Order: sequence, then C-alpha cells, then structure tokens
Amino acid sequence: MKVINKSNQKLVADRVRVANNPISRIVGLLNRAGLEKGEGLLIVPCNGIHSFFMRFRFDAVFLDKGNKVKYLIKNMKPWQLSPMIFGAHSILELPAATIEEADIKLNDALELIY
Repeated sequence: MKVINKSNQKLVADRVRVANNPISRIVGLLNRAGLEKGEGLLIVPCNGIHSFFMRFRFDAVFLDKGNKVKYLIKNMKPWQLSPMIFGAHSILELPAATIEEADIKLNDALELIY
C-alpha cells in the first residue's frame, strides 16, 4: 500500500503492510530489526501502541476513520507506551524522521492507496 499526505502531496511511504487481524496486530514490528525508508505498518483497528521488545525507534501517526491525523509521536523509543487516543481508529508506524520528512501535521489528511 502507498500513503500520501493529501495536505501537501508528499509521499509518506510506498511499502506499507496492513495488520488487521489479532495475530498481526500483536506481532506488529516485533520481528523486525528496523524499518527502511518507504516502509511502514498500518495497524487497524488501534488507538494505542507500545514499543516493548522493539529494537529500534520509529514514528507513529494516529488516524481517525477518515484517515485524518489525530496525534503524532516522533522517534518513539523502545520500551515506551503511547497514550490511548480517543477518536483514533488506526496507527501508521513509520521509520524515525518520516513525520518531519513528509511534513505531517495534526489534522492533515492521508490517502491510503491499496
């Protein structure tokens, strides 16, 4: 899947996997040593995450059902717990620094292209 920031037309990622069943949501990125530029994981449904047992930092973009940005976490460290975000329906996990590179801001609209 590809993700574009509709607010500024910047490419966010072009190799995004979807975790939309209980096992894939639990495993998430735990089996990864990192994310390369352009990669990501969309966790659906989800309104909060953790980075327990993770081996790398990452960015997290919390989206509502219309894919509007509700909350952002830049450079989330291993062994952290995010807040639960009311109104979030999915979370896009991306390589660290992607939020800044794609200039993602609160209330931006993201387009998910399957």
